[in-house]
Amino acid sequence: MARRELQRKFFVRTISNDERASVGTDELNEMGPIDYILVEWTGRQPTGEAIPHLVDLVERGVIRILDLAFIVKGEDGSVAGVEIADLGDAVAEFAVFEGASSGLLGDDDISEAGSALEPGTSAALLIYENTWAAPFASAVRRGGGQLVAGGRIPVQTLLDALDAAEANA
Repeated sequence: MARRELQRKFFVRTISNDERASVGTDELNEMGPIDYILVEWTGRQPTGEAIPHLVDLVERGVIRILDLAFIVKGEDGSVAGVEIADLGDAVAEFAVFEGASSGLLGDDDISEAGSALEPGTSAALLIYENTWAAPFASAVRRGGGQLVAGGRIPVQTLLDALDAAEANA
């Protein structure tokens, strides 16, 4: 599928404040949960190896990318956003994400994400909708429910807990 086709079909485009104001409550109520991840690469730029997997998630309707930002943190601790075009030919796979922006991310978000990074690293900050969960989330909201907490359990934590349980058995 051509890059522009993917962008039109799967990713949120930048929208103006006027357009945001016209988004109805009904549309927002139909959305799935929104998550973010910050992925860090130590001492180098990403290779693009994960991009086909991310595109696959979008194509299958599992997620919808709302925003994607690339960040570098210098050895001196300075933090800056990086345009996809500036990532170079080595990561041409990232070009499919050009224009993936809902306008949710601002400079303060880039700075905050940068504070979590080690000096001399690069990172990708991804905000995405869990479209697979939209029907469930919508039904919860229609029934008067709301999400009050969420979280992730790192795989290593799970493995450690299973090892501990096995040792105690």
